[in-house]
Amino acid sequence: MALEHALLVSLTERASSGYDLAQRFDKSIGFFWHATHQQIYRVLKRMDEQGWVDAETVPQDGRPDKKVYTVSDAGRAELVRWIAETADLEPLRSDLGVKLRAASLGDPDVIVAEVQRHRDQHAHRLDLYRAFEKKDYPAPADLTGPKLHQYLVLRGGIRVEEGFIDWCDEVLDALKRDTARSQASDPKGTRR
Repeated sequence: MALEHALLVSLTERASSGYDLAQRFDKSIGFFWHATHQQIYRVLKRMDEQGWVDAETVPQDGRPDKKVYTVSDAGRAELVRWIAETADLEPLRSDLGVKLRAASLGDPDVIVAEVQRHRDQHAHRLDLYRAFEKKDYPAPADLTGPKLHQYLVLRGGIRVEEGFIDWCDEVLDALKRDTARSQASDPKGTRR
């Protein structure tokens, strides 16, 4: 997916200035597709040049004028084209997974701390997603259209976080067992 498509989706939900879009992006689509504010502004400019968005200049008192972007007919056509494309399976990239593969080369306490840190971060994100779910989607069985689609993406995020936390718990339990076995077989701690 190109950032353009993520921004087009966000703009179909609500017309926004670049600043407002960047703020909203941080709180919604940004959980699933990362972009800096500078990238968002650059891509908006490119989308404007491609005719995918329309920009209306809005005067502001005491501040520079702002541009408010909406999706043009060409932008909607691009979204329709992109949605129809098959999506490739995204490769999993995980520094933590690679570190875990090499754990026997380092200090076991360091890898345990790193796994615990990741688990805590994912638990925090899961709490955030569940708060969004409770606040924004109190009756999921009644949802239709765009609200249903937004909810389903959020549910995907919740399931990913739950799975990652479960995996971290599994890893931590296995590392504790491994440490206990190593200590039992080498009580003087001479091997690593």
